[in-house]
Amino acid sequence: MHDSEWNYAQLSEEAYAQVNQELSKMDSIEVLKWAYRTFGDDLVYACSFGAEGIVLVDLISKVKRNARVVFLDTHLHFPETYACIERVRQKYPGLSIEMAQPELTLEEQAVRYGKELWGTNPDLCCRLRKIVPLEKALKGARAWISGLRREQSPTRAAAQFVNPDQRFRSIKICPLIHWRWEDIWNYIRIFQLPYNELHDLDYPSIGCAKCTRPVKAGEDSRAGRWGGSHKKECGLHTP
Repeated sequence: MHDSEWNYAQLSEEAYAQVNQELSKMDSIEVLKWAYRTFGDDLVYACSFGAEGIVLVDLISKVKRNARVVFLDTHLHFPETYACIERVRQKYPGLSIEMAQPELTLEEQAVRYGKELWGTNPDLCCRLRKIVPLEKALKGARAWISGLRREQSPTRAAAQFVNPDQRFRSIKICPLIHWRWEDIWNYIRIFQLPYNELHDLDYPSIGCAKCTRPVKAGEDSRAGRWGGSHKKECGLHTP
């Protein structure tokens, strides 16, 4: 398939199956090379700067040193997350790291929807502070990169290298689908990469400070996200 034909609205299930079959013979960095060769500057990496994110930043820097990276700055992240982003900026000065902002400040959100929306209606809070900003960041981009791994949760077990993304009407590239948690950390340690210090305090998955807690022994790696509620995903990876 010609690069210009890689458009969400035009691709069939057979086309996705064919490219995933071809990419199944490749490692993660080769998948990234294919992605940047196919989409060029129309490819955005939406990074949370968790452990998987740090690995992908390093891999991407080896393929496209000036790649566009977007962080969804909800204004509710841990101080450790912002500190990690600054360390990454220093290590990879060529990368374009953008802080995508919500339309509403926290004060404006409280006036319109009530205080502590993350507790009363977390789905709406995520939509306002994450989904809508990413929709804007992906405007004009044909594809985006995510650090999803199949091992993370049952909802992610079927992820492919290349996925149709109904939520953003885009193409989602997931180069790390086969990586295990220990693979992620082996890579970080071998290459001495900066990472969020909360990982050392039993936070395997790190989101907003209001909705993330440490994970107890034996719990799922995402059990600390929206603890005590039915919510398992912020909505970025659900139709």
